[in-house]
This record gives sequence, structure tokens and C-alpha cells, in this order.
Amino acid sequence: MTVARGGPYPYRSALVTGASSGIGAEFAEHLARLGTDLTLVARRETRLKHLADRLTERYGVGVDVLALDLADDLDLRRAAERLGDRLRPVDLLVNCAGYASARRFDDLPLDREMHQIGVNVLAPVVLSHTALRAMRERGHGGIVQVSSIVAALPMPKSAVYGATKAFLGSFGESLHMEARGSGVHVTTVRTGLVRTEFHRAAGLDTAGLPKLAWLEPHQVVAPALRAVARGRPFVTPGAMNRAQPFLLGLLPRPLLQALVRRIYRV
Repeated sequence: MTVARGGPYPYRSALVTGASSGIGAEFAEHLARLGTDLTLVARRETRLKHLADRLTERYGVGVDVLALDLADDLDLRRAAERLGDRLRPVDLLVNCAGYASARRFDDLPLDREMHQIGVNVLAPVVLSHTALRAMRERGHGGIVQVSSIVAALPMPKSAVYGATKAFLGSFGESLHMEARGSGVHVTTVRTGLVRTEFHRAAGLDTAGLPKLAWLEPHQVVAPALRAVARGRPFVTPGAMNRAQPFLLGLLPRPLLQALVRRIYRV
């Protein structure tokens, strides 16, 4: 999908959460390459500013930086206000911010898990609500929810994370159905294993995971942007990942649990 500004690519402005690294930063890079003006949201202001400067210099796009903690009510309100700004409409919302923990739930600090729910679930709900209202009014727009193929799995030692991704999968599908015919496309991206800082930051052990299943961030972002532009409800990047949501749904639950125990060594 190589499209210049003013070409057939439908989104000329985007707000990307979790943009300071990993998949979020790759969304920003890819969108800037397409000529899309950006608002980048994450907590790490220095990283955001470096990324913004590089994208502006390389691609000539306008880039705003919002250093926000989306689990904070006031910060989340600021992000929502940007989405609802009638003078600077946002055509595409990418809900990419999220993180995980990697210990037994009762061994984790509860405030961290509540914060995780705020970032992974409450922020996408609030931002999607604001974006949908503004986009419906204009009859045009797109929303990308970054979920995961683990949404179909039990996730011992990452129980809250797995539950948040299951929520996003259901939420995104429902919004896609509600928005049909409005000019607004809602697409859920079911990611697999992606080479980012995510697993290390969470303390997740990846030693037992299949090496051939790993993707680079650009292998997730390009199909995700194609899918939302075409109005598809889901996209599962990676040949090894595409059949997994269907196949996992066919497995008896005890067998699925046994598989998870073996992979995650629990």
C-alpha cells in the first residue's frame, strides 16, 4: 500500500496511542510514510519527541506529541479532547497502548493490575466513544483495536492481560457491526508474537515459544492499515497465526488448558 498524500488512502490524520515504541511506533512510521498527520500518545515524552522530529524531517508530516498516562483520568480526558476537536479532525484512531504482567495474579500488586486495566481497556473504550461520535458526524473514519490471538486462550501468569485482550476482541467486533453503513470502519488486529520490548518489559519468558511464529512490527502494521481502509472486521497478521483463532476455538477446553500449561510452563 504505497499511497501519497491526497491519494486513495482514506485517512489523512491519525491519533496513535502507545506510540513511543514497538507496534505503536511502527504505526506512526507507516502512517507518516503515507502522508498522514499524526498525534502521538504515550508516557515517555523524550521518545515521542525524538520520533516526532524524525517523522517530520523524513516525511514532511505534521506531528503533535501528547505525553500522557492513559490510566490517569485527566490525561485520558486530554486525549479524548484531542479526538473530539472539530477544528482538527482525526480520521483514524489506533488504540495500541497496552502492557502485561508476568506473575501469579495474587502475587502482583493490585494497583498495577488496576492501572493495566485502565490502559488496556478503559482508555480504548473512552477514546473509541469520542472518536466514533466525531467520525459518525463526518461520515468518515477508522478505528483500529490492537488485540491478540491470546484472547482465545487462558493466560496463567498474565491473567489480566489475557482478559483485556479478550475484551478488546469482543468490543471491536461489536463496534464494527454497529458502525456498518456509517462510513466508519472498526478493525480488530489479532497480533501474535512480535519482536518488540513488550515481553521483556513484562518479564515474560519466551524460551518455549516457536521461533518461526515471530513477526516484525511492520508485518503487523501494514495488513492492519489495509484491513481498516477496506472495512474488514478482523485481521490476523502472519501465516502461522491466521488459523489459530479458529482452531483454538475447536479444541475442548481441558485440552486447550493442557496446551497452555505446556507452552507457558505452569
